Amino acid sequence: MLAALLLAAKTGASTSRAVSSAAAHVIVPPRMEGREVITLAGGCFWCVEGAFHLRGVDSAVSGYTNGAVANPTYEAVCSGRTGHAEAVEITFDPAVLPFKRVLDIFFTVHDPTQLNRQGNDYGTQYRSGIYYHNDAQRDAANAYIREQQAAYSAPIVTAVVPAQVFYPAEDYHQRYYEKNPNAGYCRAVVRPKVDKVRAKFAELL
Repeated sequence: MLAALLLAAKTGASTSRAVSSAAAHVIVPPRMEGREVITLAGGCFWCVEGAFHLRGVDSAVSGYTNGAVANPTYEAVCSGRTGHAEAVEITFDPAVLPFKRVLDIFFTVHDPTQLNRQGNDYGTQYRSGIYYHNDAQRDAANAYIREQQAAYSAPIVTAVVPAQVFYPAEDYHQRYYEKNPNAGYCRAVVRPKVDKVRAKFAELL
């Protein structure tokens, strides 16, 4: 019952403030020389984005990727009809934060064995995915999953597929946990995941 209430609170709070077009005012910082971009989906983007405010990360932008509808809204994505995943586009400095370390963090903040869900968040928009931006990322991600499989009792279902168009989410989704740490969903779901990452990767704080 509590889980259902938390899920309803998350969806209700979000859709009540959704705007008609995604991220009209979100400013994505210009990419600096020597940086890489990777797009990661692992359940609610509030969790993944909140975990990636670490040294070596230039920006972590919540949004929607690999769907079939242009300029989707949060409400449309939550319906499951657009095909998008809630995702985070991460721009990082591989000299400070190697790509393998990015994947270590990603696999810490979500369960890669859960298909089209994370905990009580159900739907294809919550799928686990690594959306690569070049062949080197694709090969490294596939190798990483093969290496990690032995640590899990269930098959890893994380998809490794090319990144398509990424649409930044509405303004209120950006840095949501940082702005709303005491919201019910943040206390119950986001905070434990972020705290787990911060404890495991304390040297990157």
